[in-house]
Amino acid sequence: MEKKDLFGYPYAQLEAEMLSRGESKYRARQLYGWIYEKGVYDFEKMTDISKAFRETLKNEYALSFPKIFQRQDAKDGTIKLLLEMDDGAKVETVLMRYNYGNVACVSSQVGCNMGCAFCASGLLKRERNLTSGEMVGEVMVLNQILKEEGQNVTHVVVMGTGEPFDNYENVISFVRVINEQRGLAIGARHITVSTCGLVPGIKKYGREGLQINLAISLHAPNDTLRNQIMPISKAYKMPELLEAIKDYEENAGRRVTFEYILIKGFNDSVDCANELADLIHDSGIFAYVNLIPINPVKEKGFLRPSGEAIHAFHDRLMKRGINTTIRKEFGTDIDAACGQLRAKYQKSTQ
Repeated sequence: MEKKDLFGYPYAQLEAEMLSRGESKYRARQLYGWIYEKGVYDFEKMTDISKAFRETLKNEYALSFPKIFQRQDAKDGTIKLLLEMDDGAKVETVLMRYNYGNVACVSSQVGCNMGCAFCASGLLKRERNLTSGEMVGEVMVLNQILKEEGQNVTHVVVMGTGEPFDNYENVISFVRVINEQRGLAIGARHITVSTCGLVPGIKKYGREGLQINLAISLHAPNDTLRNQIMPISKAYKMPELLEAIKDYEENAGRRVTFEYILIKGFNDSVDCANELADLIHDSGIFAYVNLIPINPVKEKGFLRPSGEAIHAFHDRLMKRGINTTIRKEFGTDIDAACGQLRAKYQKSTQ
């Protein structure tokens, strides 16, 4: 019998699981306390749980830590891991160090089917979804590394390999575990889920009753350009996407962030900046814009704009009243772009 991964249980779901076994709801509090507060992952050491039930836990449940298959450390302190799951599947997880905390960039799928033209993740098609427990495991591995420094993960972005809303239920369970006060207790405002624009997922997400941030990978100010680099835009065109975002804002009461990768000679002109500002103003959406100079991927052929072009784009948006930032870059001396490390490994084994 395949064991159930306790990392994958949101607190309320674990209470229900314990009740279904004829145990009290208090068992969930005990388990969360041992796992997340005390950092004990050996059922035998959970001494306030009866010996008989500890035996049940050993036989039927697991705490599955991914194995570190490869590790890259950048000069700026960024750590990129290629993690191996129990079935041998490999995914990337990244730790980035900001002045406000330690940010874990988590993958939600093994490979990705969205096919964005600029993205290294799409070099390898989706093999399967990650479970909520495997995603929690990504964060737990980084916490083990940070523990040596007396630190822990303080912020999480679901922006690694995969489309989170293509794995919706597992991602929501993951978010609930890391946000749970008895769990990893990462504040809702410190968690961000990013989507390339799956409209049904955006609407559903707005009704979850969570205060988790939402980021939209926009990357173009119109459908003509967006169609060239993001196949999803052919399924959900800009008017439909904007309507879903407005629906999200109304239900969640949260502003969204538009992620905008700047690609030299494609979407980095001042005209594009003006068009993006018009799009945001005309839609009535109260959005932030996060500009991301592209990490060139050899197989894709896209180039990074000049510093002058990046700042001209930023300044134009700011002058148009759009709150805009330029993302700080991490890991420039390692395989920085999402999916590069895994793609390099897979290529080396073929």
